[in-house]
Amino acid sequence: MQSNRRETLKLIAATALGAAVAPLSVTPVMAADKIRIAMVAKALGNGFFDACRDGGLEAAKELGNVELIYTGPTTATAEAQIQVIDALIAQKVDGIAISADDTNALVPVCKKALSRGIKVISFDSGVAPDGRIMHLNPSNNELIGAKCVQMMAKTLKNEGEVAILSATAQATNQNIWIEEMKKEWAKPDYAKMKLVATVYGDDVADKSYRETQALIKAHPDLKGIIAPTSVGIVAAAKAVVDAGLVGKVYVTGLGLPSEMKGAVLAGATDTFAIWNPIDLGYSATMIVAALVAGTATGKAGTSVKAGRMGEIKIGANNDAAMADPFTFDKSNIEKFAKIF
Repeated sequence: MQSNRRETLKLIAATALGAAVAPLSVTPVMAADKIRIAMVAKALGNGFFDACRDGGLEAAKELGNVELIYTGPTTATAEAQIQVIDALIAQKVDGIAISADDTNALVPVCKKALSRGIKVISFDSGVAPDGRIMHLNPSNNELIGAKCVQMMAKTLKNEGEVAILSATAQATNQNIWIEEMKKEWAKPDYAKMKLVATVYGDDVADKSYRETQALIKAHPDLKGIIAPTSVGIVAAAKAVVDAGLVGKVYVTGLGLPSEMKGAVLAGATDTFAIWNPIDLGYSATMIVAALVAGTATGKAGTSVKAGRMGEIKIGANNDAAMADPFTFDKSNIEKFAKIF
């Protein structure tokens, strides 16, 4: 997780053709015995997935026999991701790790890939079980949901109106985390902290900004916004700053330190959390490589060795969790903003 790696990766251009994408080869010309692994982002141009790519490159270099293809659609839709996967099937890649824009819509094309012998896993946002071998959660869903509510409650001292700004209405991980938030929210401790709305910014900065503006207008007593999306949290914080509501409305959720530094220092965000996306991309690449090599099965009750991340245990529904979310605030934001 060296800081200069991020700068080097900024020189790599992610290109797209229409609604689909031309996969990006991120390593030199490979020999025939190289394992070709595709990492499919929800959409290109998202800092979270750029950092996942960073980790995937690290894993590929460490393994030595892996070519990483980083790709994704230009817009975060299932239809665009389906076209990307079809293109990867045609290229006969060995494995695919995908963060799904829609849990069910991607099942047919992922099953098609599996039938061709391609090892398919989902990470971050899951494909339904029929369309993948296993799913890698960045953390435990229950812990993520609880953390979002706990951070907001700490800032607001457990009192005030709060809204949720999510990504797309179909995003698997977002919906699971929101359900876990609601479970945490049901505890007596939060009786005076009311959830007044849930809106969707579709992981598009402009729309997330407008949705935040609409929330502020519709709920004049709004005190907090929870955005469990790296795009939404930045847009929401900017909308709060632009509206002159710093200190009156607080934004928390999941985001990247490099993108949230300004919001934290400005006071629009007290705390926020994220797992390390570099580690997530690294782990996903390691897992796919192990599946292709036959050293792991991805089945429930087994485990897979993931390099410096250690052994990752696979639980029910062939789901695994990488690590707990980590909290950022003014005490550590500048340090981590230099890393990812």
